[in-house]
Amino acid sequence: MTGAHLQPHVAPVVRVALLGCGNVGGALAEILLTRQDDVAARTGIHLELVGIAVAHASRPRPASIPAVLIGTDAAALVAREDVDVVVEVIGGLHPAYELIEAALRAGKPVVTANKALLAVAGAELAEVAASAGVDLLYEAAVGGAIPIIRPLRESLAGEQIVRVMGIVNGTTNFILTRMEEGGSSYEDALAEAQSLGLAERDPSADVEGHDAAAKAAILAALAFGSDVVDADVHREGITSISAADVAYANRLGYAVKLLAVAELVDGGPEVSVRVHPAMVPHTHPLASVRGAFNAVFVEGAVSGELMLYGRGAGGGPTASAILGDLVDASRNLRAGAPAPAPKRTSIAVRAQSEMRSAFYLSMDVADRPGVLAAVAKIFGDHDVSIRAMEQVGLAEEARLIFLTHVAREGDLLATIDELRMHQAVDRVSGVLRVIGEGEVVA
Repeated sequence: MTGAHLQPHVAPVVRVALLGCGNVGGALAEILLTRQDDVAARTGIHLELVGIAVAHASRPRPASIPAVLIGTDAAALVAREDVDVVVEVIGGLHPAYELIEAALRAGKPVVTANKALLAVAGAELAEVAASAGVDLLYEAAVGGAIPIIRPLRESLAGEQIVRVMGIVNGTTNFILTRMEEGGSSYEDALAEAQSLGLAERDPSADVEGHDAAAKAAILAALAFGSDVVDADVHREGITSISAADVAYANRLGYAVKLLAVAELVDGGPEVSVRVHPAMVPHTHPLASVRGAFNAVFVEGAVSGELMLYGRGAGGGPTASAILGDLVDASRNLRAGAPAPAPKRTSIAVRAQSEMRSAFYLSMDVADRPGVLAAVAKIFGDHDVSIRAMEQVGLAEEARLIFLTHVAREGDLLATIDELRMHQAVDRVSGVLRVIGEGEVVA
């Protein structure tokens, strides 16, 4: 039309309620409050933060967060009629479960970073979301800023995933990196991580493998369409790993990493889901993941191998992942079409004792004739074949280092039990699975 003026496009407004305002919630709030126009220009959605629920309203907050937005009644905030989408970063099981369920039943999409809750009740909440016809999105629950959930749910939806394996806990990876590069003891590396804010005062969730196990359950559920939960995951931490074990592994050409693994066993239908430290060859991409970084290695039947790498923790990276989900949830809400929900079916989890791997063992024994022969006989009695052995003198004792051929884990554990009862064995100090050179996992 001649002389008509084009009207600027106005981005639709989506009103956001934020539950929790710690490191992650605070970083997200600052993005939503200070970068509204930038986000709207790039996404076509104007995200308006209308309320923040916290446990303690009097705690100091960034100056960019108006006090008027802060309240302590999370249930009331979720129920508000002017809230379109809910973001949950409270953590824990309760009241997070009840708040998310209430939001979903009210037809409000939810974005969460709550890995512990998803690993226990993700299937239940996904059913509630599907019934309500809204999104439950959780990219930030695994790998921080690394986009792994969306590729598994969408980009690789038609692919048969054979294995997902990764370093999904930045705290433990930092500790193991310091033990390798600086020769630090576990205790010193942990203290350094705590001083840098990379480890909590109580680090047990990280160093004992709980955090990684929750993430492994989430990845397994997505990769295999299974109802795997946290309790199905075999879990080992890094607290028993010594600087000597890390140094010896490094000398052999391996890096010690805490791995989360979810894989089809012998092509299926059984799966194995586990978290444990392992010796990874320096030639493997995961061996080069240093410090607090994370990486997830995916193997598909057709697509082959791919790896996603990035910062796995921290307020900024995690908030970035949440923002991506928030934009997706908002667009889907406007379109009236939620993201496709992964279907979950019951699946058998292979017992860890039936899994097979090569192993590294170190033990301290009395340094006298006949001990090595007795120890070797115990290995043989349990069908565990020794690939290599080295002896290191320790005053009146000797440290024996063994690498085995691939063995059934139950047989290896029986070997260790008998070794610990032998009068000449002071202790079995280090046990690590070994990833083979020509394979993704032994």
